[in-house]
Amino acid sequence: MPTVEVADLKDDDFLLDVREDDEWQAGHAEGALHIPISEFVARYSEFTEAAPQDGRVHVICRSGGRSAQVAMYLVQQGIDAVNVDGGMQVWAAVGRPVVDDKGGAGFVL
Repeated sequence: MPTVEVADLKDDDFLLDVREDDEWQAGHAEGALHIPISEFVARYSEFTEAAPQDGRVHVICRSGGRSAQVAMYLVQQGIDAVNVDGGMQVWAAVGRPVVDDKGGAGFVL
């Protein structure tokens, strides 16, 4: 499974957050697309409309397990997708901004 470190992500990289709604509401990376893993297949067209046509998709969850599953699925669909190693836990730990669903300071649930 292709992975990328949080430190290697650039601000304009496309980020897909596959955590559940309560996790997203508590805190997420600003600008990420949110589609919970439990709804991903049903909302796949929403993903394809938002994802870059020729760019890489960086998939993130809390620690990397769920995002690895979605990244593997996307790779099987022919999409350039990678799992963000350590997920939102590492994102927050290295000081990347985390916002809640109202745009205020968030936290990783």
